[in-house]
This record gives sequence, structure tokens and C-alpha cells, in this order.
Amino acid sequence: MTSELINNWAGPAVGGLLALVCLLFALRAGKRLRLVENIPTSKTTGVFIGLVEITGTAEAERPLTSHLTGSTCVYYAWTVEEHWSKTVTEHYTDSKGRSQTRTRRESGWTTVASGGDSTPFYLQDDAGVILVRPDGAMIEPQGVMHTTVGREDPLYYGRGPDEAIAHSDHRRQFTEKIIALHAPLYIMGQAREREDIVAPEIARDPQAEMFLISTRSEQQVGSGLRGAFWGLGLLGLIFTATGFAVRTYMQQRDWSLDIDTWLSAGGTFLGAWLIGSVWMMYNSLVGLRARVRQAWANVDVQLKRRNDLIPRLVEITRAFRDYEHNLQTELAHLRAQLTATAPGRPGPDPRACAGQLAVIVERYPELKANELFLTLQRSLVDTENRISMARGYFNDIATFYNTRLTVIPDRLIAALGAMRPASLMTADDFERKPIRVNLAS
Repeated sequence: MTSELINNWAGPAVGGLLALVCLLFALRAGKRLRLVENIPTSKTTGVFIGLVEITGTAEAERPLTSHLTGSTCVYYAWTVEEHWSKTVTEHYTDSKGRSQTRTRRESGWTTVASGGDSTPFYLQDDAGVILVRPDGAMIEPQGVMHTTVGREDPLYYGRGPDEAIAHSDHRRQFTEKIIALHAPLYIMGQAREREDIVAPEIARDPQAEMFLISTRSEQQVGSGLRGAFWGLGLLGLIFTATGFAVRTYMQQRDWSLDIDTWLSAGGTFLGAWLIGSVWMMYNSLVGLRARVRQAWANVDVQLKRRNDLIPRLVEITRAFRDYEHNLQTELAHLRAQLTATAPGRPGPDPRACAGQLAVIVERYPELKANELFLTLQRSLVDTENRISMARGYFNDIATFYNTRLTVIPDRLIAALGAMRPASLMTADDFERKPIRVNLAS
């Protein structure tokens, strides 16, 4: 009974388990694909808290030097593998119960040395820079070395260990991958506030759905994820069918599958894949809707920042303008004292110049109204740029969301959650609560 049970279900159970693993990885690839497609690319100065997608070049004040090629970079990883081969003698019993001996050749590669390093770097685009901390990221570097050499090559011992492994053929393979300085990058990760200054940074977050640093473009990353989604799905279908084929062979010693078995195997897997895909798509729509709401909140944050910041800057600038005005008045009084008033006659008494200037400088050590006006101007431009980028990002992600709600199958899935399109911000919305700058009073 136990043997019959094993013959009937061992194949389908193993095939089903492998198919389930393929299904889970396929759905993960599909989820990441939708993230790449749904999240609009931000400028570095338009990055706000949350999951963001940015592109630019890798820059660093103190870049690294890679181990094998000596390349200037912000990340590198290298390995040294040594080839081995040996003859193995086996003793076995054949189908007639006789002891037999056979030999076979085994070979392979063994890693004998490896290493790497990374450093925080800045991602730069045409708008500015943002700090990126690569620890914990899924990194897709660029290969710069993949070469095999023998002992006569200086690289063999120059960058590899002195000792040889057992059964060595004295061939070593050197591989190195890097993110070069100034290399174009595609990054998706969680943005947060920096601890040292008031600015965002991109770093590992256990709750983030994705943290990727890639030397590939967004289109290449998306194509790879799309291929993984469909390829793993097809592989899972094959594993499912193979499991049932093994059951047929164990029962009938025949690898053929009848149409009913094919339909049963394929229907089981495709049904699971359909349920998993609907679940994945629905969750991605919910996540996209949440990011739309977060983008709207970011616009409000920037408007509040403008409302709080500009009046304070105006007050400070006006105060320093008055300080310089007071200084000019004091100097005018001193210049006007060309003659002394005779004793006993009414008139102003002469005052010492040095003492007055010392008091003014002591009270107002920084009398730079011109620089303050320039600072006010730069702050106004920066604030409006921030609001413009927040507004543009909201409209971009809301457009992605609205598009998802109109295409099949997302339209049908969105109906399950009663999801509605998001309204885009207009110019009138952008101009709400304007701040008037008046330095005359």
C-alpha cells in the first residue's frame, strides 16, 4: 500500500513543489516589474520620503580602487577560481548481481579567493545630487574582467593565493564587477531624511518593496523582470506536467501522457497562476493608490514649507536692511560734525567716532544685506522648484494610476476594490496660498 502510494503521488508531489517555487518567484518578478512600470522617475531635488525611482551618474568625493583592475569606482566585487580535475573509481553491482568497477572523470571550479567593497556615493543628474547608501541593496554591477590564465601569467600569483588546491590543473579564472565612477545608474529604493543635514538619502529599509542599484537602464531592468515572470511561469508548468508524467511511468512504464492528464496538470498550475496573478495585481494597484495619496501629501508639505519659510526670510532680510540703514545714519551724523560748538552755546557736542563704530559693529557683526537679498531670491526659486517637482511627480504617478484603471485586466481587478481615478492638479491648484513678498514696510 505504501509503495503504491509513493508510485502514485511522489512524482506529482515533487513536480508540484518545484512548480510552486517557480510560481512564487514568478509572482515576485511580476510585482517588481509593475513597480518599475508604475513609479515615475524623479529628479534628485524632487525626491521625497518613500519609494522612489531615479537615474543619474555615480559620483564620490573619495572613490574606491578595485582589487583586480585598479578601476576607480564606488563598488566592486571580485573572485578567483581554480580549476581541478580527477579520476574517480567506482564499485557497483549490475542488474545480474555481479560486482563491477568503472572510472569516470570529474572536474570543476573552486573559489580560492574573493572580496569586494562599497562606499556611500552621490547620484547626480541635471537637477542636483542625492546621497545613496548601497549597503543591503540588490546590486547589478558591470563586468570589467573575466579571464582565465595559467601559472606563467603574472596575474596567477600576483592577485591569487600562493597555495594550490587538491587536484589543481593550475588554471585560474579572475572575475571582477564594478560600478565605475561617473557610470550611469538606475536606482529604485526608499528615500528617508539624512541624520547630518536636512536632505533626503536613499538607503536600505526592511519594509521597502525593492532596493535596486543597477548599471542597466530602466528598459533593460523591466525586460529582465518580464522575461523572469513568463519564463518561470512556463518552467512551473513544465514541472507540473513532468510530475504527472513520472506518475504515469511508475504505473505503466510509459512516458506518454493522455489528454486528460495534460489538462489536469496544466489546469491545476494555470489556475494557481491565475489566482496568484490577480492577487499580485490587486496588491500592486493598492500600493500605487497609496503612493498617489503620498504624492499629494508631499505637495501639501512643500506648500506648508513655503508658507512657513518665506515670511521668516522676509523678516530677517528686512531687519538686516534696517541695521545697515541705522549704520548709514550714524555715519552721516559723524560726517556732519565739521565744526565744534563753542562752550556755553546751544548745539550738539562732538562725539568720538571710534566708540560709535565699535558699538554698531558689536551689535550688528554681519551687515550684508546684499547677500541676504540674494539668499532670499535663491530660497524663493528653490521653494517654487520644490513645489513644481512635487506637483509634477503627483501628476505623473496619478497618470500611471489612472492608466492602470483603464486597461485590461487591471480594470476588472480594480472594480473589486471600487477604485476610482485620481484627479490631476491644475495650475489653479498649484497657485493656492501664494506668499506675497513685501520689503517696503
